Amino acid sequence: MKYTSNAIQRLLLLFIISGFLLFSCKEMDGYNEIVSTDMTKPDPVTNVKVVNFNGGAYITYTLPKSSNILYVQANYMINDKKSRETKSSYYSDSITVSGFAKSQDYDVELRVVSRAQVASEPVHIKVHPDTPAYLLARPTITIRQDFGGVQISAFNKAHANLGIIVVSPDQTNKYQIISQNYTNEDSITFSLRGYDTIPQKFGIYVTDQWENISDTLYATITPVYEMQMDKSKFRSYQLGTDARTGFGWVIENLWNNSAQSPGYHTEQPIQPLVWPAVITFDMGQTARLSRYTIWNRGIDGSGNWLWQAGAPQTWVLWGREDNPVDETMPDENHLPPVGGSTPNGWINLGVYEAPGKPSRLPNPQYTNADLSFWNAGFSYNFSLNLPKVRYIRFQCVSNMAQTNNFFNVNELTFWGDPR
Repeated sequence: MKYTSNAIQRLLLLFIISGFLLFSCKEMDGYNEIVSTDMTKPDPVTNVKVVNFNGGAYITYTLPKSSNILYVQANYMINDKKSRETKSSYYSDSITVSGFAKSQDYDVELRVVSRAQVASEPVHIKVHPDTPAYLLARPTITIRQDFGGVQISAFNKAHANLGIIVVSPDQTNKYQIISQNYTNEDSITFSLRGYDTIPQKFGIYVTDQWENISDTLYATITPVYEMQMDKSKFRSYQLGTDARTGFGWVIENLWNNSAQSPGYHTEQPIQPLVWPAVITFDMGQTARLSRYTIWNRGIDGSGNWLWQAGAPQTWVLWGREDNPVDETMPDENHLPPVGGSTPNGWINLGVYEAPGKPSRLPNPQYTNADLSFWNAGFSYNFSLNLPKVRYIRFQCVSNMAQTNNFFNVNELTFWGDPR
């Protein structure tokens, strides 16, 4: 029989498809389907070993030799009231149990479960987790007076997901939650403000993702007085080493109560370039400063400036109470300690870093959460031990473009005690 070229092509295609189907059928034959009619009780795990960690344990074992196994299940109590169930696929030879409330012996029941949902006889083992992360953090909590409230600090050595919960008595003297700070950062510091300068009762405890709760640290704190600095008293106080203004974005825009453009902008580039670049102003009032918020150029008619261009990345604030003396400010490698002074009397009020983009998206991409975070401004506390100041020097150490030859800021707001 003779075949045309088209017929030969169709036959070749048929052979290819047939081979593919045959291969596919062989693959399916070897596949362990989840549903099974085999009601045989599987054998239990053997050769069980335990490695404890903070609040949990890693358990390794040897699975029985069977193609009918679906998973290994662990059942255990994590405290006096709450139980947990953890499963591990038949592809694994280990299972993790976690969420334990204390460092003590706990019973864990291991069962092998078949694809027909038939469970093996249990294997009971003991685990003894190390101290859970929430209990490690509890002794590190400190609470102290702050301007307008209290400052709370804790150390989360395990980088665990923790909640620092603050309570305070209501009018009936019953303690109610007033703040919930959830984080996995190692160093935790935050402030609660808006309180009068009279003794206030607070309680702080630590919780974790399994709702374990530490005991409560109670304290009575008298907040330090603070108010927002009166911006109507602010004035420019240009010194010889200050950067020159560019684009008509004058320094007075830093205290015009608007975070929108225009703000303050140096020349771009600053000529002749002196870096780090500084600007100076007079608050018109002497105060023991408590905190401040900085707003940077965001999205305006010229485009998207989020985490870009001249927004300060790292900066230093300097202050003094007496009449300013000009000098070239030290760079970031030669700064006096916070509270220390330069040769001509400028006090280091702090070195600050802009936070990163919450979404971590590359520029110029951003999310609505990124935009809200940026538009809210970045807030920072001053040390409680700083002296009163009146004159401020803002020193930009690096800008977000990393060109380090210009910078811009839209608004600054300060709080403190001017009495």
